[in-house]
Amino acid sequence: MRKFERISEEQFRKDFADFDTKYEEIKVPVRKTMYSAGYDIHIPFDSCINPNETLIIPTGIKVIMNNDEFLGIYIRSGLGTKYNLRMCNQVGIIDADYYNNEKNEGHIFIKVQNEGENKISFKKGDRIAQGIFQKYYIVDNDEVEETRQGGFGSTNKGDEIYE
Repeated sequence: MRKFERISEEQFRKDFADFDTKYEEIKVPVRKTMYSAGYDIHIPFDSCINPNETLIIPTGIKVIMNNDEFLGIYIRSGLGTKYNLRMCNQVGIIDADYYNNEKNEGHIFIKVQNEGENKISFKKGDRIAQGIFQKYYIVDNDEVEETRQGGFGSTNKGDEIYE
């Protein structure tokens, strides 16, 4: 099963305390055309990002998917080519076990950077990224080490780069 959902109202209150957004305004991603690969992800508040600045965007959504899939998050191509807006991690990988994890309920955040020369303004509801479901394979002798606890970098605890 694949399905986008809004985060719970309780999680919304935690993650959107500093934003002018109502729970009912969170848009669940949809495809724009019949043959679109990506589901459009909307920014849920008005914002702008100056050159060389970053912005972390709480989307208000989470996703359930099959265990052998991930959701790839990509910046919309027009924003990248016209304005030089980039995702800080280039491609977001949302794993199936991220859904309803105990730290943040699986709330998808997107971090972007303006690498262009001009300020970029967004209106609440603008499409900023797209999510594409992708299947993956594992090796026959796969050994899982841990259980997911949260978001950005959550499976890298103990790695030197994160210390």
